[in-house]
Amino acid sequence: MDFIRAILTAQPLIVLFLTLTLGYLLGKIRIGTFVLGGIAGTLIVGVIIGQIGIPIDPGIKGIFFALFIYAVGFQGGPQFFHALNRRSLNQLVSAFVMCFLGLLTVLAGAWIFGLDRGMAAGLASGGLTQSAIIGTAGDAIAKLGLSSDITKTMQTNVAVGYAVAYIFGSLGPIILVTWLLPSLKRWDIRKEALKLAASLAGGHPELEPGQFNAVRPIITRFFPVTSGGKAEGRSSIEIDAALSDASIEAIIRGGLTQTLTDTTTLISGDVVAVTGTSETMESARTYFGSESQAPADFQLVEESREIILTNKALASREISEIHDHVNVDTRHGVFLTQAKRMGRDLPLLGKLRLNRGDELHFIGRPSDLDRVESKIGYKITAANITDFIFFGIGMAIGLLFGLVSFKLFGIPVSIGSGGGCLISGLMFGWLRSVHPRFAALPLGASNFLRDFGLAVFVGIVGITAGPQALTAIREYGLTLLFLGFGVTLIPPLITFFFSYYVLRIRNPIEALACVAGGRSANPAFAALLVKAGNATPVVSFTVTYAVANVFLTLWGPIIVGIITKNAS
Repeated sequence: MDFIRAILTAQPLIVLFLTLTLGYLLGKIRIGTFVLGGIAGTLIVGVIIGQIGIPIDPGIKGIFFALFIYAVGFQGGPQFFHALNRRSLNQLVSAFVMCFLGLLTVLAGAWIFGLDRGMAAGLASGGLTQSAIIGTAGDAIAKLGLSSDITKTMQTNVAVGYAVAYIFGSLGPIILVTWLLPSLKRWDIRKEALKLAASLAGGHPELEPGQFNAVRPIITRFFPVTSGGKAEGRSSIEIDAALSDASIEAIIRGGLTQTLTDTTTLISGDVVAVTGTSETMESARTYFGSESQAPADFQLVEESREIILTNKALASREISEIHDHVNVDTRHGVFLTQAKRMGRDLPLLGKLRLNRGDELHFIGRPSDLDRVESKIGYKITAANITDFIFFGIGMAIGLLFGLVSFKLFGIPVSIGSGGGCLISGLMFGWLRSVHPRFAALPLGASNFLRDFGLAVFVGIVGITAGPQALTAIREYGLTLLFLGFGVTLIPPLITFFFSYYVLRIRNPIEALACVAGGRSANPAFAALLVKAGNATPVVSFTVTYAVANVFLTLWGPIIVGIITKNAS
């Protein structure tokens, strides 16, 4: 045992990576629909392993938390600033009310039960399922100028409060959005999701998952041009206009592929390759007649391209409106197959409003895609390499912001490096959404920074907490558990009815998605998606989730500033 301890003391990072491994294994255990998750699992395993007392440089914890919180801000920046407009005002207010009520509930619970600053912040972090509060509150506690023992105790209490309150904090919103609230309002979630999808599609019925307009396949069929038929003597662009959502991609004449231009005229005996959705092929058959086999050894090269929407003229407009107002000369041969926002699939239906920063997926010939790309935005592939110049600037600015302190109603508050990097990340994420040639941080890279940064931070928090955590759990365990119930349930219940009756968010799917987003409750959102059976909750969730991530993270130093009790 002494030999193992000597090895771990000589290289404490072994302890850290063992904690991550075992924590994520624990986090995968499923009980019914509940999964603890890797972060909570890592914290629990860290506390257990921390009993052996292996010290880890606290500077590691600081840098990884800064990376995590910057990535969170960067990913949420475009949607957060988009939410600051009149069209999204009711959802913005709903998210803020949820966060504010969460803060009030935590402060009330801390005052009634005499919690210290660290325990109160931990209650907020776990009960509101916002792991970032652990870091921002810990930063604020470190700047209070207290003795090292009291500071360490309260930072440990943040982790303890999170661990105890998190379990129901994660499970509670799932129960709320998938059972309790729908039962109170007598809503059938799947039925309401179909109705919302139908309204977004302009009244067209919604099919089963995987069969609605968002993901229907683009196919190519071959048709002969017959003598006296509708197509003979007409130009390719005229036919594209007649077919609307299908396009002539190639003309084979006498066994040879012709150079295709908008003015190319079809003659009897030609074979044309027509690309479009499966639905539009029926109109193509009506126009041309029966299909023919593809010519031997014929190849039609097309490309799948991802473009970030930056054009102000297209932002905040419905897909159907854009389609109807863009002339066929521009859009022919280009097919929108998917749209994403903050990495989540959107329901690609007619009345969906696109935002700047949305990721649009197209299929078409390279020449056709080149024609529309500059009118939409920039290829995502153009920003596949991290722009370390802007990344370094962003991190430096965030750490500088962290030095700022101010008074809120006479209470000194310091946002710390966590809050500073969050604000900087928001700014640079927004910059990248409107000018993607700058501040590039690909989704894969930002996901890694976010997930790994938080995992390392939480792991070190748990390891450092060690024996003190068990003492705190014995003293406050039941109190924190019941307070966690209140923090988890009271704010969303009040906010739901406030949003429904005052803000008039009446659509069931939008109302439930606002509850999940305003609580930054990813597990609840995932459960709602399963119940809905389509992507209709995504739009409302992304707005409220982006807003909640900002305000809940900033609550850490505010709680530490307002609560005056220190650990004994």
